[in-house]
Amino acid sequence: MVGRTLPSLLDEACDRTPNPHAFNQWTDKGWQPLSNQAFRSAAEEFALGLLNLGLERGDRVALLMHSDVNFCIADMGCLLAKLIDVPIDLTQTLENIAFILQHSEAKVLIVANQDLLDQVAPFLGETPNLKAAIVIDIPSDWQQRQVQRLKYIQVFSLLEIRLRGQTQISDTQRQQLRLVLAAHDLATIVYIPGATGKPQGVMLSHENLSADALAMFTGIPDLELGDKEVILSFLPLTHVFARVFLYGHINYGHSIYFTTPNRVMKHLKEVQPTLFAMVPLLLEKTYSKILEEGSKRAKQGTTRHSMYDLLPRFRAFAVQMIRRDAKTQERQRQGEIVTRRERLGIPLSQFNQWKLPHLRLFVSSFKLRQRQDTQRVFNWALNLAQRYELGQLPQGRYALMLKLADRLVFCQWRSVFGGRLKYPICGGAALKAEIVNLFAAAGIRILQGYGLTETGSAVACNRAQFNRAGTVGVPLAGVEIAIADDGEILVRGPNVTQGYYKNPDATQQAIDPDGWFHTGDIGEFTADGFLKITGLKKSQFKLSTGKYVTPQPLESKLEQSPLVAKAIAVGAGRKFCAMLIFPHLDTLHRQAQTMGLVPTEELLKHPCILALYQTLVDEANCHLPYWSTVKRFQLVSATLTAENGMLAPTGEVRRAKVVEVFAKEINALYGEADDVKTQRPGDREMGNIDEHSVYSCPTTSRASCPAYAQSLNSSLTA
Repeated sequence: MVGRTLPSLLDEACDRTPNPHAFNQWTDKGWQPLSNQAFRSAAEEFALGLLNLGLERGDRVALLMHSDVNFCIADMGCLLAKLIDVPIDLTQTLENIAFILQHSEAKVLIVANQDLLDQVAPFLGETPNLKAAIVIDIPSDWQQRQVQRLKYIQVFSLLEIRLRGQTQISDTQRQQLRLVLAAHDLATIVYIPGATGKPQGVMLSHENLSADALAMFTGIPDLELGDKEVILSFLPLTHVFARVFLYGHINYGHSIYFTTPNRVMKHLKEVQPTLFAMVPLLLEKTYSKILEEGSKRAKQGTTRHSMYDLLPRFRAFAVQMIRRDAKTQERQRQGEIVTRRERLGIPLSQFNQWKLPHLRLFVSSFKLRQRQDTQRVFNWALNLAQRYELGQLPQGRYALMLKLADRLVFCQWRSVFGGRLKYPICGGAALKAEIVNLFAAAGIRILQGYGLTETGSAVACNRAQFNRAGTVGVPLAGVEIAIADDGEILVRGPNVTQGYYKNPDATQQAIDPDGWFHTGDIGEFTADGFLKITGLKKSQFKLSTGKYVTPQPLESKLEQSPLVAKAIAVGAGRKFCAMLIFPHLDTLHRQAQTMGLVPTEELLKHPCILALYQTLVDEANCHLPYWSTVKRFQLVSATLTAENGMLAPTGEVRRAKVVEVFAKEINALYGEADDVKTQRPGDREMGNIDEHSVYSCPTTSRASCPAYAQSLNSSLTA
């Protein structure tokens, strides 16, 4: 599994398992297939076209693209040309995009479309190394726009670059592309949030990524080659989690269907994948809907139960009506005239006795009874699933009930994922054990893993019989995992990063002389050898979306205000970032008096005070990607000290202790999490206050954030 370049994975697949539907892109006209051999030709043309621009091997090429087939072609083309690609998250702020272009010294920028290029164009003048831009989807007036090209860089279309490559393509050139590649060559620089808030580049070689992909896939029992395995891909390929899976699928010759987060639930049923990689948020949403449906049906059942019990004399007609229905429908199809009495399946004497009004009441009550039975069965199956424990074989009566529940209910849950899913893989963030157990009872055995960008994605994963809820599985082949004296998880292996780009100090801090990478996560091994994440040593944390949040910039910005004594960002494993704000009460009371407010115990709930702190939060959110911003906050009347255990003797916040003590306040922030929409550029989160109340407070004004400090326009990145 070591010593492999990424293009060699593609070459092996083309020779071993040619697949005419290896890459499938969703369009308004349907799915557009591309064979893996045609994909290889496109990547070779693109590689030679890039080199024709005057690029030298080792130059950086930035990718500001959607996660689709074109991203794959651009990525593989760069790898074949021995260029280092730099994928940029489309949700980054414009100033972070400019920083990444400058820091990486990118020579070429590949963008998804002209509109996206127009949005970043004003900042490209600040990137002196940038020589050219390549646009993937060109507009209809592309030829007219040729005249209005950017003054400081050349602009090309994807087609133009490929045509340049086509003029040079030959067997000799194809061979030459591969001869200069080595497994230890730097393949990509992936920028992640740094400790100070600025993006930090993680250097990953061909071997880092290929070894991890092969280790993951060989660890999945019975995973087949070729088009027998169908993949639905919706995760961002700018993140190493989805990208390493892509390389594995390419090597195995699988059929990959590329969709978007907005269409993934629809395409799950349409594509019916056998392997599906996801983040916890998708499973959490599905789990919440299941619980919501059960609660809704239970409420509906109680309102209809008494009504049906009033009609026992009509129950006997149910079986007779159902049996007669099929026969009468067949007679009608043959052209026979069927009377109302015959359609109802009731003898004439009984029809005259009960009359039509009574029969209508019977039909209504029978339908209500059907609904009630469905509700009872659903709740019964849900209770069974919640009792399930992954890794323990069900016995006796419970095992039989699970089989019955599977036929009645669980099969419907599986249909949400298409009905053929064999390998549901979850990563990017922590997943609750109760969710894993519930889906496992329904035959959806989620394989949760653990890894970081610096470790080339996964280092451990649950698989087959080695699967336990609440853990992240066992180490992958070739990966060493150790637990330090303070509980920190250490990793060593061929997948570990070469270091941080242009940051030797950070590299030295993260990787010790023995080659162990210090993850910053706290964990332990269970008695049967499963790795379990128990906490964080680092301040950074991940949301359930898989996105990292760096607390320090947010907290430091807020704590610059005399109104804030301490600010603590929370949200590990949650949908969004929130904040506990501990006001400087003396200063706040003086501010309240100038606003004509009387300091009382209810002061922290006053709309004007909330609006005041909302303004501070808005200012702190500026210059951060939308997913890293604070969506809700809670004002807490408390003091953090070393005596109460909230602060270390050095003055550093003990985050785990704060989360434990103020668990009630934190849970309240997420009590209506489904109602909080993810903030996009131009939005202003008002989750804490009534927006109309802001304008009744004379000293409160909206905080403005310049366009360059916000994430890219959502309409261009969707």
